[in-house]
Amino acid sequence: MKRAILIIVLSLNVLCYSQVTLDANGAGNTYEEITAVLAPGFDPVEEPDCNHTSFGRHIDEVFDTDLNTNVFRFFMHKTPDNDRCINFDRQRNEIKTYDKSPDNLLGVEDEIVQYKWKFKIDDDFQVSQSFTHVHQLKSVGGSLASMPMYTVTLRKSSPDRLELRYAETDSQVTLKQTDLAPFKGVWLEVTETIQYSTSGYYSIEIKKVSDGATLFNYTNNSLTNWRPNADFARPKWGIYRSLNSDEDLRDEEVLFANFSIEELSTLSVNDFKTNNNRINLYPNPSNNSVIILENNPNSFTSYTIVNELGQKIISQKTNKNLINISTLSKGIYTVIFTKNNNRVAVKKLLVN
Repeated sequence: MKRAILIIVLSLNVLCYSQVTLDANGAGNTYEEITAVLAPGFDPVEEPDCNHTSFGRHIDEVFDTDLNTNVFRFFMHKTPDNDRCINFDRQRNEIKTYDKSPDNLLGVEDEIVQYKWKFKIDDDFQVSQSFTHVHQLKSVGGSLASMPMYTVTLRKSSPDRLELRYAETDSQVTLKQTDLAPFKGVWLEVTETIQYSTSGYYSIEIKKVSDGATLFNYTNNSLTNWRPNADFARPKWGIYRSLNSDEDLRDEEVLFANFSIEELSTLSVNDFKTNNNRINLYPNPSNNSVIILENNPNSFTSYTIVNELGQKIISQKTNKNLINISTLSKGIYTVIFTKNNNRVAVKKLLVN
């Protein structure tokens, strides 16, 4: 008996990407290397050097044997470091993008941006009762510019915890929190994706580099990610901590590596918004995980992934917005979304 094989031929519209990376390359000229990427000719480094000149620069580069590459090392001293000789109840040692940065490093309305980086805190890292921020997404312009939209902060508690904080307007709430202990003494890889929109998408995942285990994740399809009269949005990374309970603190070193800012095509976003039932996959191509972006929340209840031979590879009854494709071989796949047994969308996915 002959077996007929149905071969599905797919055409793939590959999205356009604009990606900028910042990697340590060895000792010396660290501020200059950061500046050359984040804001050429200007100053994207906010450090406490002014009140601690005897120490020298508070960011340098060292070789890390776990990652087998050079990494950035951020210093913070319990005393005399402060916040740029401006604020003395807190300490800041951060890098950022800002209005002097190239346009492709600034998030604008309706754009989808993915930020990636690695970081490592010490086994005995001490945190403030108030805040010890390691990352923020902030809007610039408008009356709400002083309040970060998203913050990854470490806080003293019982037990100490990692928190994801969010502010729609001028007050923050905790979206999710977890025990800080598993995050200490190991390299962590962060992937954060945001749609800068008044009803936008946000997700963050933190994994251990050593084994890929997910320690923290959060996804929301409908959050206010764009403030009134904002000019743009931007990221910050580093150490920003309160001195209100300085008895809890000590001198610290935080390691960072492999910063990436990747803007997905604004045209793809506009196309995405033209159909009320539209579902899209980002990033695409991908080889690890894919985010499902919905124009309307809860637009599907299950999905099926089919290979080029028409064979069902993955079938999930879920409305979660992250697909793990790390087990899939390279190739072109079809993702079929359904709700109440009705097909609502069919998307093409390239695994590379």
